[in-house]
Order: sequence, then C-alpha cells, then structure tokens
Amino acid sequence: MHPDPAAEAHRLVARHTVYSCVMGSRAFGLATEASDTDRRGVYAAPAALFWRFEKPPAHVEGPAEEQFSWELERFCELALRGNPNILECLHSPLVEHADATGRELLSLRAAFLSRLVHRSFTGYADSQRAKLDASARKHGAPRWKHAMHLLRLLASARDLLRDGALVLDVGAERERLLAVRRGEVPWPEVGRRIARLRDEADAAAARTPLPAEPDRARVEDFLIRVRRASVG
Repeated sequence: MHPDPAAEAHRLVARHTVYSCVMGSRAFGLATEASDTDRRGVYAAPAALFWRFEKPPAHVEGPAEEQFSWELERFCELALRGNPNILECLHSPLVEHADATGRELLSLRAAFLSRLVHRSFTGYADSQRAKLDASARKHGAPRWKHAMHLLRLLASARDLLRDGALVLDVGAERERLLAVRRGEVPWPEVGRRIARLRDEADAAAARTPLPAEPDRARVEDFLIRVRRASVG
C-alpha cells in the first residue's frame, strides 16, 4: 500500500516543527470572543527526504484546524522576498514552540528585512484595496474585516519602513480598527485612511533605515547548517 500523502505530511509537521506561533487577530491585538486561533509554523524536513524523486511538501495544512506550516527553505525564500505573511509570522508576540533551530531562525529576523518590504507590503495592500473597491461597488459595502486588516497592514508597513522594526500589536489603534470591522465607519472615510497610510508608507520608504537587500548569505549559511545537521 502507498502511504497516505496527507498523513505523511502531518507526521512531518508533528516530528520536525522548529517554530510555531499564533497569528491573526490574536497576534495583532484585535481578537474578540468570536476570533479563531490561527496557528502558523515552520518544519525542517530531514535532508535525506530531498534525495528522493518525490520531494517533501513545501507547505502543509493541518493537522489541527486553522494550522498552516512551511518547510524551512520555502519559509526563508519567502521571507527574503519580504512576504508580509511570512515576516509577520517571524515577529508574532505569541510564540508557542521554538527549539534550538527555531530560536536561531528568530535571531535572524533582521537578516530578512530590507527595502524590498516596501514593494511587497504595498503591492499586497494595493491588491486588497482593489478587491475591497470591487466588493463595495457590487454589494454597497466592502468586507469590513478585510478593510480593518488592510489598515493594520499599511500602518505596520509604514512603521517598519520608518523605524526598521516590525511590530504586530496595534496597541492604541485597537478600538478605531474594530469600529471599522463593525462597519461603523463609512467606506469613503476608510478609503481616505487607506490612501493616507499608503502615502505615508511611500514617504517612509524614501528615508528608511532598512538595507537595500536582505542578508541572503547569512540566511543561506543557517539553512545549510540545518540540512547538514539532519544528515548526521
């Protein structure tokens, strides 16, 4: 009998997770009683699995509900590109597990940050704004939860570009953002806030302390050492 691919993938996550955290509204300081618990993680597949024709999966959903994990190499690749979801995962204030490899991954957070985050964060934000505009035209109102998170993302991008540090918790902005989620702020006003934050992110990018490129060599050295250790 051939092994069940889903079961094999779930065993990979269970046995080789190096880092896991809680994301979503709970990590952003926006949780309510109805909020789910979104879990994200990183697993380091043993190097021997890459010697086969069939490679280990680059990402795995589950085994728990609202759980999603990336293989270490894929995670690092996306982080080096400035992927917002991946960088936010690295900066979650709600870490549930980190072994020695996971702790070293966390120590590399600054190595992943560069001016590339301006394009990646604002590019993602622009695509979300287009979807919100389309929803507002079709239904008379946007998807308010998505509007709230777009405001949060743009503020986070602005602060990251301005200060060189990624902070997830929205702090004092919680109630203003939750009012958007409840649909209490008119869409034109939300649209103006989005545009203002987008402009502020662009202005911050012009004088950001972030380096032009991430420290790819440092990250690659880490990945190679993890692979070599798994062989022995």
